[in-house]
Amino acid sequence: MIGVAQAVARLSRRELSAEELVGQCLAHIEEREPVVQAWQLVDGEGALREARRIDGLRERPPLCGVPVGIKDLIDTFDLPTEYGSPIHRGHQPSRDAGCVRALREAGAVILGKTVTTEFAVYTPGKTRNPRDTRRTPGGSSSGSAAAVADGMVPFALGTQTAGSVIRPASYCGVIGWKGSFGVVSLAGVHPLAPSLDTLGFFVRELEDVPLVFEALTGRRLRPAAPPRRFGFCRTELWDRVEPSAQRALEEAAQRLALTGVEVVDVELPPGLAEAQIAIMGAEAAVSLRGEPREQLSQRLREMIDEGFAVSPERLRAAHKLAGSTAFPLVDAILAAAAPSEAPLGLTATGDPALSRIWTLLGAPCVSLPLLHGPSGLPLGLQLIAGRGEDERLLAAAAYVEQNLH
Repeated sequence: MIGVAQAVARLSRRELSAEELVGQCLAHIEEREPVVQAWQLVDGEGALREARRIDGLRERPPLCGVPVGIKDLIDTFDLPTEYGSPIHRGHQPSRDAGCVRALREAGAVILGKTVTTEFAVYTPGKTRNPRDTRRTPGGSSSGSAAAVADGMVPFALGTQTAGSVIRPASYCGVIGWKGSFGVVSLAGVHPLAPSLDTLGFFVRELEDVPLVFEALTGRRLRPAAPPRRFGFCRTELWDRVEPSAQRALEEAAQRLALTGVEVVDVELPPGLAEAQIAIMGAEAAVSLRGEPREQLSQRLREMIDEGFAVSPERLRAAHKLAGSTAFPLVDAILAAAAPSEAPLGLTATGDPALSRIWTLLGAPCVSLPLLHGPSGLPLGLQLIAGRGEDERLLAAAAYVEQNLH
């Protein structure tokens, strides 16, 4: 499956039609979906109909009919949105989420809805990791990451409140991009923790990121100056990273330093991960309090109870710590995307801990599939820039990819 940039180039030259590209995606899904199970629903007829419409336009929109998968946490007016929960089985929103509307206007073809965990929290869906179907694809944007990794679709939307874009991107071996907090509207996206929730997406090539970003935001990522100074941040959670992943990250930092840029160790104040947990729990308890408790999973009920137990004083302290933490004086930070390669088993989605700090700070993040674990499976290298520095992050990611690929 070609990436977004390659697809747009071929579609714009009319070397490939949108109908042909959608047909290729549908054929691959028919072959691989019984194994990977990335999709909650595929709308083949609707996608082909929209592709034909776009093909017939004299002047086609920017994405020219590139197919996309939409995480089933995000409202679509013409397809059910079930939020990963049987409570909302068959639920039909009356309008598109803002991000879906923006993609349609940019010429994307909605191929279907991808699997998410229960309300984007813990309980896994049916999706398996396409790199090794015995292993989790991560979560909560599990279906989106797996669909892109398996070549079912050129790109797919996800969301992140803790680690729900970066972790599955790492496990599945694709590029996962989470922009700065608030850069994309979350209107029509089921809230979990509104002061943390952020839209993201999965692509196959770094050159795809600016096209998708502009389609979602209307804002072009302007070229930033090449990076000169990177930070390497082990964070307070370094002991949760498996030794093989620690070695891979440290070696990557050492290799990067040999390319002519400065790489320095950076530290952040302690308590940021716990602050994220407190805010996420307290806000999720409010967001989900209207759901029938008896139909929620046990783990989600426990999280809601823990969230209601967060005191106002603790919540204020968590927000104060987040707001007072300055980003280090570097172009970008290197950090772990996940504690290890995708773990065996399908009853959990892995540990989101290593993304909690960066999500709390509202920072743009990207996971690049540049490393490998002891079983030869992907291990993402996470890069982080300061909040609002999405252009700087893209420049840093391009440099790292070029020099460490």
